[in-house]
Amino acid sequence: MYPGAHKAVAYDKVATMFSPDGRLYQVEYASKIVAQGTLGVGLVFEDGVLLGADKRVASRLMKSDSIEKLFKIDSHIGAVSSGLVGDARQLVSIARQASQNNVMVYDEAIHVETLVKEIAAIKHQFTQYGGARPFGVSLILAGVDDTGFRLFETEPSGALAEYSAIAIGNKKKEAMAILEKGFRDNLSLEEGASLLVDTIKATYDEKAKIDISKIDVAFIDSKRKFNHVKPEKLKAILSKKK
Repeated sequence: MYPGAHKAVAYDKVATMFSPDGRLYQVEYASKIVAQGTLGVGLVFEDGVLLGADKRVASRLMKSDSIEKLFKIDSHIGAVSSGLVGDARQLVSIARQASQNNVMVYDEAIHVETLVKEIAAIKHQFTQYGGARPFGVSLILAGVDDTGFRLFETEPSGALAEYSAIAIGNKKKEAMAILEKGFRDNLSLEEGASLLVDTIKATYDEKAKIDISKIDVAFIDSKRKFNHVKPEKLKAILSKKK
């Protein structure tokens, strides 16, 4: 048993119990699940926001098309997940319903930040009540609205923050180093897509070859349209950058 493990055993039974040193162990465990998930990336470019997900599979018998990591929430909002896919689907379903309800009640598309705060609040609720576990997923939520091009990350704890570029999942530290080095304001679509692919590539082993067909990419442009990018189109976009 590692040093201090006896303390964790006493305080990790429920998500609502703080340890003496101010930690919520169940929330920390949920974050560890996120860190084991394949990478998700989001960044702002000159005409909108770009989202990408690594869809590598553990078995050649598994069809990568069956793996959901990148989601369309509304015509102007998308999301990328890392962590438990089932939890991601549940939160995406809630987000889609909230977006539809906003149109029905207010006759206008929901603002990205409003939706992000709703999802973050739901995540936070699951850290406050006994008999429920935290959501084991982080989400990048991005979109375009009257306030501009918006990009947020929500964590299992319910915390949220806005970024110009962000990565979630396995080897996040290495991915963020690539984003911090390569990101600048007003990237073109080609430059943004190239940076996104380079960021995912940075999490591969040195000898591993990147397969463009295993990268799921979408962007939302200033026309507030969700555009899913097929592998052949992604290759064409990357070739323009060269």
